[in-house]
Amino acid sequence: MDERILSPRLQPEEVQLDLALRPQRLSDLIGQDRLRENLGILIAAARQRGEALDHVLFYGPPGLGKTTLAHITAHEMGAPLRATAGPAIERAGDLAAILSNLREREVLFIDEVHRLGRAVEEILYPAMEDFTLDLVVGKGPAARSIRLKLPRFTIVGATTRLALLTAPLRARFGATFRVDFYDQTALEMIIRRAAKVLDIPLEEGSAEEIARRGRGTPRVALRLLKRVRDYAQVRSDGRITPAVAAEALALLDVDALGLDELDRQVLRTIIEKFGGGPVGLETIAAAVSEEPDTVMDVVEPYLLQMGFLERTPRGRVATARAYEHLGIPWERAEQPALL
Repeated sequence: MDERILSPRLQPEEVQLDLALRPQRLSDLIGQDRLRENLGILIAAARQRGEALDHVLFYGPPGLGKTTLAHITAHEMGAPLRATAGPAIERAGDLAAILSNLREREVLFIDEVHRLGRAVEEILYPAMEDFTLDLVVGKGPAARSIRLKLPRFTIVGATTRLALLTAPLRARFGATFRVDFYDQTALEMIIRRAAKVLDIPLEEGSAEEIARRGRGTPRVALRLLKRVRDYAQVRSDGRITPAVAAEALALLDVDALGLDELDRQVLRTIIEKFGGGPVGLETIAAAVSEEPDTVMDVVEPYLLQMGFLERTPRGRVATARAYEHLGIPWERAEQPALL
């Protein structure tokens, strides 16, 4: 799945490019208008009071800019940012070491915050609420508890699975924002900005051609831009025209609505093997030789967004629009639910 061109996950080789294209201020952020306005008010109020920002949680599908928003938040607050990830904090002592080294108003960004262990969370609760760190020193009868006072800092959390966040942890975030998929216009603006930064010759209409296949996700759209640039360099004169973009994306097996072979395989499996559904997630995953989490987190969100798929209590069901897109007659055979 890491090599899938339409995967919204950040690949290791894309880290430097991601940093280069990342906006630094809220005013430079394209799209997410309601989130941008509310976050701007939150930051402005904290700065006027001279206080640390309330803890902030961003959630939504991967590739939509949660990490970028964390960097923007720190930059707007004029505070340094320290970044880590939930899976990297394995022991309570790891988190205690990070928290005890934070400075006043510093921003600690925790990506994949839903993957923090229970013991680690227990350390985090008083740190977020009372800015204190409870430590146990020693072992056995000689053990004693000490409480350290922490400077007032801000935790910015990011998660793709809000439901997996425990209620006590979620309640300690002062502001929670959902990051939504981007519309066509916003993606076009993002692509044009990236082309300008990367000095890519982009003719009129080319951004629209790429954005249409960007799945509402900036990271996917920018990855497609890079692949189209490579195609234009090798097969054309280096300039990206709408025709060149369409040829490059067709070669990558990305259709006009942004579906790739795995997306179409999932839809065909539901339609051709299970009569259009309902069919259970694990059954679909086994039929396409993928993990259930991959199908649910990577494939399904866009199919649901496009109206190709429905989730029902009995399983997944392909819609009439999915049949139409694949060129399959709309004939649903009655099938038992396979959950």
